[in-house]
Parts: sequence; C-alpha cells; structure tokens
Amino acid sequence: MQQKQENTGLIWFRNNLRVNDNNALRKATENHQKVVAVFYFNPKHFVKDSFGFKKTEKFRARFLIETVENLQKNLQKLNITLLTFYDSPENHLNKVCKKFNIDAIYTQKEWTKEEAESNKLTQQSFSNKIKFIEDYDQFLYNPETVSNDFSNIPNVFTTFRKKLEKSVKVLQELTPTPLTKENLVENDTRIPNLKDLGFHNFEIHPKAAFKFFGGEDAALDRLNNYFFETKKVNFYKKTRNGLIGTDYSTKFSPWLANGSLSAKTIYWKIKEFETEFGANQSTYWVIFELIWRDYFKYISLKYDNKIFKIGGILEKKYSWNSDENQIKNWIDGNTKDDFVNANMIELKETGWMSNRGRQNVASYFAKELLLDWRIGAAYFESLLVDYDVHSNYGNWMYVAGVGNDPRDRKFNTQLQAERYDTNYKFRKLWLEKTLF
Repeated sequence: MQQKQENTGLIWFRNNLRVNDNNALRKATENHQKVVAVFYFNPKHFVKDSFGFKKTEKFRARFLIETVENLQKNLQKLNITLLTFYDSPENHLNKVCKKFNIDAIYTQKEWTKEEAESNKLTQQSFSNKIKFIEDYDQFLYNPETVSNDFSNIPNVFTTFRKKLEKSVKVLQELTPTPLTKENLVENDTRIPNLKDLGFHNFEIHPKAAFKFFGGEDAALDRLNNYFFETKKVNFYKKTRNGLIGTDYSTKFSPWLANGSLSAKTIYWKIKEFETEFGANQSTYWVIFELIWRDYFKYISLKYDNKIFKIGGILEKKYSWNSDENQIKNWIDGNTKDDFVNANMIELKETGWMSNRGRQNVASYFAKELLLDWRIGAAYFESLLVDYDVHSNYGNWMYVAGVGNDPRDRKFNTQLQAERYDTNYKFRKLWLEKTLF
C-alpha cells in the first residue's frame, strides 16, 4: 500500500461538487495524511458578458450556494474542511497553498477556454513547485477508455453511441473514505449569500417545474424517488417530451451540471433498478440521454473553441443578424409565436425550460428570426439552472445548423405546439395573466 505523504493535499472543487464518485477527493485522501478543500465563487461568473447578460443569474446562483453548503456539510463528515472564497482562483489559490504548505492540488480536468485560462493563470501564480493533478470526472464513459486521439471522435452521434455501447465499459463508482478528525482545520471563511453575489432574495415561482434544492443530498433523494419510490423511470420515454410538472422528466440535469451528481451514479442506479424490477425502453432511454451529454463533451474536446464561434464546428456561413428589438421580444415572450412565448416566459420566471421547449425556441431564434445563435446561447447560459457549457453550445450549434445535425432541420413551432400542447394547457399556464 502506498505511503501517505506528510505534506497537505488540496482539493480544488469546480463542477464536481460531491463527495461520492469523485476522483479528486479519492486521490487526495489516498495520497495525503492531511487534506483541505477549497471552492471559489468567482466574481467573473456574476458580471455581464459581451452580449449584455449576467453569466450567472439568480436561479443558478442560489442553486450553487445551496450546493456548496451541502458539500461543506458532507465533507465535514469525512473530516475535511471546505474553505470558500468570493475571489478568482488565480488571485488567491497561491495564498491558500502557502498557508497550508500544499504540495499537490487535485481538481477536475476542464478544457474550455475560460477554464483553461484560469488553470494557466493559477499555475503561474504559484511561487513553489506544486503538483497539479487533474481528472476527467464529468463523463459517463471516461475519455481515457474511449480514445487516445479526440480528433477520431465521430461527427455523427449514432456512430459514437454504437461504438461506445459495444466496446467501452462504464467504470464503477468511487466511495469516499473519511480521514481522521485531526485533519479538520479552523475555518474563518463563509459561503456568500445571494446579496453578496449581487442578487435579491426571491421565492420559487409556484408554477415552476423545477423546485428542488441544490446539493448532493437533494440529488440522491430525487434519484431514489424517481427510480425506486415512484418508479416514474418506467415511463420516462413516454413522458420526456412533457412541458408541465416535476415528473415528466428526470430533472437530474441541474445536479449533473454542477457535478453534485455524477453520470456514473445515475447509470449504476439504473442497473440496480433493472436488476430488481426489469429493464425496458425507458430505463435504457435515461442512459441514452447520458450518452448524448457525453457526446457534446467529446465534441468540445475534439473541436475546442470552435463551439463558441459563429460558424460552429462546420464553419458554415449564414447571414445572422442581431436586431435588439427582436432579441428583446424573444426574451420577453413577445414574438408572434405563442408556443415560443410561453416557453420563454417560463425560462425568465423560473430558470427552467423543458427539452422540447429549448429545441423550439432555439430553432425559432436561429432559423425563423435568423439571429446570431451565440446570443441565444449566452442568454440560456445566464438563466438556466442546469447550464452546462458543452451541452448548451452543442445543442445551440445543432439547432442553428452549424453543429452535428447533418439534416440542418428547422422546427415548425406551431406543429410542435399542436403535438405537445394539444389542449393549450402549457400555453395557458404561462400566457394567462395572474396576480403573481
């Protein structure tokens, strides 16, 4: 067995805000007798971007605060102290490393532009030689078991999926091991509140389809409820295109997005459910959606920053425009299309929108209004409680015709409304004026 090091290891939490199935946590506790953890509420994430939207609006900000509070509590049970700061890691992490004599930092591997830049600046700020250990920890299928060369990733999802399902195994989950109580350190930091991040307190909208708390505990409760208590997973394939309520879809995506729930945890829970109650199309379809999520991450690894370019990964040329009135009407739900309007009002009021709604409003924005799809993607980034950089930009490219859809489709939003909101129930819910 490997001898634990005397020096202190540091876990830098990012979008891996959980104690279960966490490589950084496992490696730090295996390699070091002493471990501290840190999380940064980066001020850069709460300012306006180049399109005029706050990068993180109030919905995801509150979900993040709840998540970090829960993470701190769960780490405490493992005798690990989580220090929290409202600062950027490149400005501050070096101070933490000096204070605790850190010789190794364990974190989740990130590769998109802003995260990679933060890594580079942070490492440049270190005055001493510190090992920087990163792990791909946000996938169902670990990249190290999938490809040595990401340029070989297929451009068609079906090809990708079939190869993975045939040749690659999903790794087992990791269970954390507590350290001794002597490992805990004094913590004079505090988790910021909404006001600290520039927001007012707010109530969850009574009509919201997502009313859950942030954090790993809430995620595992939802997982258990959706699978074992209600067995709603048995009907997922039939209900996943729904528009109203808590249970038409799994609602796992916000926890997946900030890493308070891992894709592997969901996968192995499905396998447990199938062993006990039997497999069907619906249980498989949850895994199918997790593979889609992986796919957009692999496309991001393959094409790097092209996913943020106007021509997308196809480098296509469209005549995009950026008419401010049209953008505002889309945001406010004041277009000529009532189905688009209802979905956009839901997003503005709750930070949530169904998958069916997202496809329709994005298609309307890019294909009907011919607006620069990156503006729509930036608005989604700001508002969505389950914003995930790879899925968001991957889906927007896909719908805008500059991504992975070889058919370059345009959604007929009225036909979609007739099919998925036949009785106008969803449109009435969000378009009829109420006192709220």
